[in-house]
Amino acid sequence: MAALLVWVVVACAGAAFLAHARLQELRADFETDGRIAHRRISQRVVQYDAVMATLTLLQPTAVEGGAPVTRLASVYPQILTVLQRTAAGAWPTLLAAPLAAAEAASRASGRPEMALADLRAGRYYLVMAGSPASYALQIDLKATVPYDEWPMDVASSPVRVTLELGDAAFVVQPGRPRQASVGWTYDFHKRLMVRSQPLDVVAHRTVELRELPWLAILAWCALTAGAGAGGLAAWRQRASRRRMEELLRLGQVARLNALGELAAGMAHELNQPLTALLSSTQAAKRLLVEDPPELDAARTAMVRAVEQAHRASAVVGRLRRLVERPDLAADVQPLSLAAATQDVLRLLEPDLAERRIATTVSTDPGLPSVLAEPISLQQIIHNLLMNALQALEQVPPGERRLSIAMTAAEHGQATLSVRDQGPGIAPEARRRLFEPFYSTRPGGLGLGLTLCESLAQAMGARLTLAPQAPSAPRGAEFILTLSSVAASHDR
Repeated sequence: MAALLVWVVVACAGAAFLAHARLQELRADFETDGRIAHRRISQRVVQYDAVMATLTLLQPTAVEGGAPVTRLASVYPQILTVLQRTAAGAWPTLLAAPLAAAEAASRASGRPEMALADLRAGRYYLVMAGSPASYALQIDLKATVPYDEWPMDVASSPVRVTLELGDAAFVVQPGRPRQASVGWTYDFHKRLMVRSQPLDVVAHRTVELRELPWLAILAWCALTAGAGAGGLAAWRQRASRRRMEELLRLGQVARLNALGELAAGMAHELNQPLTALLSSTQAAKRLLVEDPPELDAARTAMVRAVEQAHRASAVVGRLRRLVERPDLAADVQPLSLAAATQDVLRLLEPDLAERRIATTVSTDPGLPSVLAEPISLQQIIHNLLMNALQALEQVPPGERRLSIAMTAAEHGQATLSVRDQGPGIAPEARRRLFEPFYSTRPGGLGLGLTLCESLAQAMGARLTLAPQAPSAPRGAEFILTLSSVAASHDR
């Protein structure tokens, strides 16, 4: 679960970075296109000011068919109409009032002024007051836009561009209409660089979810998932290898200790008949010496038997001294009982999962550090848990429960309780459980609990089998009692 959470965080962070980078790229492109569009349109409308200045300066007067004649339309297709008003003349009747007002404003400002702006139709007039004649140009906005130099594809671009004056707008590029609460929006708003034509270039861009780099995001998620799976597999393999090494080390220690127990037991068992043999042969020798007096050969044989018995006793004694375990009291050190238990549980985690055993571990908050030899303590805990696992194999999977409790006891001690819900131990077996070579399991050597008891005693601890509680007819509970560090300081 932790690995999955880490992958989700990393994948989301990478996806967010890729999405943010794409949005920043789209914003930069949008703003660049907006500035180019603004500059291109501004360059076009500046020409109209230049045309107006030229007309008022040159004052063309040629008349053909009663209307001002100019060849501007052939040079500038975006100029639809050219109107001229002389000092004695007047503007066309339908346009007179607006054009006259614009002429007056132009005369006051000294620059062209807009009149009759109809942005929905894409038309407006530009009026320049002059002497002796004033001029008005009707401008076609659609022809004004330099589509041949336009930075975007008008037909497919999602950017909507308009020229606006007040509430009126001329659509330069339809783009994608503004949508509420969908994706991300970018806006560009800038007035043309000509004071005579105060039109605003307005651009809008909506980025939809489908425009995000989903392929890159999916590739990133797949890459991180693969890397995470590989790393997790490598970590699990390494953890499994460490677990196997620890189990091998504990197994080697167990085999060596079991060998010591076996040799000690054999020495004990052989020493009794050899001692009896020695006593018998010595008694026979005394009897033979007293009577009959003519038994030299028998006496010699008895002497040899005595010598062989002494030799056998010496061999057994040397064997016993060879396999006798050293005193662990000098090797004890402060240890965390909870940490040692967790280390062994980690080693046995696959066995617990395979047997589907529900394990409960409780630790007293005030549990003190204990004095123990590290390997011996782990060996005891390992043996107790393995015995519990073997006992739980005899009950249905749904009833396999193992309880481990670590508490602070009286007199500066700490206890480790290992309780299983197995079939339990018969009363006659409870009395002999710690005897060497006695086992309740078929094929068992009968040295595991004996070894645990010996190791516990060697480092000043005590291992006991808890009495069978009437309320719990099933199962068995072993209690390991150890001295705490605080207790040793008090002494």
